Amino acid sequence: MTQELLESVRALRIGRPLVVAIDGPSGSGKSSVSKEVARRLRIAYLDTGAMYRALTWHCVTTGIDLEDAAAVEQASRDLVLEVSTSPNEEYVRVDGVDVTDAIREPAISSAVSAVATTLGARTELIRRQRDLIEKHHRRMVVEGRDITTVVAPGAEVRMLLTASEEARLRRRGLQLGGTQNAEELAAQVTHRDAKDSAVVNFTQAASGVVTLDSSDLDFEQTVDAALVIVTKVLNRD
Repeated sequence: MTQELLESVRALRIGRPLVVAIDGPSGSGKSSVSKEVARRLRIAYLDTGAMYRALTWHCVTTGIDLEDAAAVEQASRDLVLEVSTSPNEEYVRVDGVDVTDAIREPAISSAVSAVATTLGARTELIRRQRDLIEKHHRRMVVEGRDITTVVAPGAEVRMLLTASEEARLRRRGLQLGGTQNAEELAAQVTHRDAKDSAVVNFTQAASGVVTLDSSDLDFEQTVDAALVIVTKVLNRD
């Protein structure tokens, strides 16, 4: 995308809401692409998956049974959580403890679905996510699994970022620095998606949601394609 066109998009939305909702499966590039889109649009950024991971970390470290839905829901209400909303820095804190790296550990990745599929906990975290969107005057890129349909169905731009299973496994492997074998990668990517799809559909675009398949695109090409989608959708207004 040319700088001139990007500037025109930013100018078009000065003082106006611009929520870009991006959903997609594990390894599709949601976080890195969404963060860069937010940076270029000069708006806030929210990784909702980090919130579920933070709650999972809290439950695991405090000994809460992840199968006890009532206990997990209560933990979600009690959770003292701080999460970055800037695309230029990353931090997640639980009760003042920096858990930015800890929530990405394999043990948390393998447990997060149990928390994410607890409906009471989802309801509480969705409430917090909506509060953060409003706090930033509805100028934010929000990424996750149910953003386009549940968290922000009225977003100005709604997008499903997807990729082939092969591409997603390869990217997640690179992200983890080759520290996990094929079976562990599959557990993180495809198995988790299968569990989470029991409560939310993030593999097929809902009505009005634009699909971006990044299977054959590199990072810069994917970011440019996402910004082109933003431009086209906004120009329809």
